Amino acid sequence: MDLGPQTAETARVVAGVGDDQLDDPTPCAGMSVAALLDHLVGLTLAFRSAAERAEFSGGPSADATSLAPDWRTLLPARLDALATAWGDPAAREGDAEVAGVRLPASVMAVVALNEVLVHGWDLAVATGQPYRPDDASVRACAEMVGDRRDPSAEPEGLFGPVVPVPDDAPAFARLLGQTGRDPGWTAA
Repeated sequence: MDLGPQTAETARVVAGVGDDQLDDPTPCAGMSVAALLDHLVGLTLAFRSAAERAEFSGGPSADATSLAPDWRTLLPARLDALATAWGDPAAREGDAEVAGVRLPASVMAVVALNEVLVHGWDLAVATGQPYRPDDASVRACAEMVGDRRDPSAEPEGLFGPVVPVPDDAPAFARLLGQTGRDPGWTAA
């Protein structure tokens, strides 16, 4: 599994975010573009730390007031470092932990990919940009997320409620629906 194509696409979207868009809404309820960027900054560090088995306390935030002033350069660098860290085959051995959740490292790598893939889309649609999901990334994430129409077996708050999407919709639209997103969302 290669996070590189999706981290590069998300970095491309980050480069297209205007300063005048930071207060705009995103598909993540109650989260502005700035808060989403802060979340991406934090999750890239948290999941990279997991890949490297480095100490990381807490978890990624989503606080617009905490957005690093250098996010335009920091976030692309962290996205690249995230892909590099999980590109090491040793990173997918054993267990890895993020924000108190311990999983087999191979699963945690897909969780990291899903975070980048889905939040990259969140950022793109919130800022009116096109988004090109990597097909292999979509397949891996869809397999990990699974069919959530009966979410009784999953941890509370992992994803939002399933948004119904037709079975014949594109695979990425179906994944978005399974993660609680409306694939047709637009900023009002």
